[in-house]
Formats: sequence, C-alpha cells, structure tokens
Amino acid sequence: MGVWVFGIVERTPQRKILLFPVEKRDKATLFDLINKYIKKQSIIYSDGWRAYNTLHLEGYYHYVVNHSIGFVSPLDGVHTNTIEGNWSSVKVSIPKRHRVLTKIDSYLVEYMVKRNELGDFETNIIKFLL
Repeated sequence: MGVWVFGIVERTPQRKILLFPVEKRDKATLFDLINKYIKKQSIIYSDGWRAYNTLHLEGYYHYVVNHSIGFVSPLDGVHTNTIEGNWSSVKVSIPKRHRVLTKIDSYLVEYMVKRNELGDFETNIIKFLL
C-alpha cells in the first residue's frame, strides 16, 4: 500500500517545495504542518479537501478550487496546478516498491534538495543537512 504525501509549494519565482509523508490526512495532522511551515496571513490555495475548511479561522487567506467542477476556478482563477505539476515528478523519482512510509523519506529529501537548491547535488545535500 502506498503512502500519503502532503506538499507545500511557494508561489514565487523559486517555487520552493516541502514534502512530508503523513499517516493520516486529517485536519490535526495537516494543520500541524501548515502552522509550522506557513506564515500566518499567507495565501493558501487548495483543493476542496474538508480538512482545509477552517484555514481562514487559523489566520490564513484560503482559496479553493473544486476539482469536480474543473482544475481552475472559473470565478477567480484559483488553481492548484503549481503543486499538482510537482506530483508527477515526485512519483517518477520514487520506485513503486519504495512508496511506503518506511522508505520514502530519502527520496523526498533528494527531490526537495534537487528542486529547491539548483546546482551541485552533493554540495546542496550537505548544506541541507547542516
């Protein structure tokens, strides 16, 4: 059985990404990560997953795209294409047999370092670990 991965990506020119394997996709699990890694008053774009329903009460600006209607909201142009575009690259970088909670961490770290720190991988992994 596979593992759930929660992802956060900046909507900046750098498009830095954070990826976390999670055992549950519930509000408590996701809000722990959101509150730890995203500054209050930030804008968050998400799909309609119910765990995100109260983000606006936590001090974030929250915009939703309903994927059952489309991938871009016709009302305000909200989309999750930035993170969705990374998922296919992440999946390709991880062999199927390693898409389990006990083996996925090193692949996610490697992907984040390569994606966030363009340049020499060995130098950047040392910087990442320090």
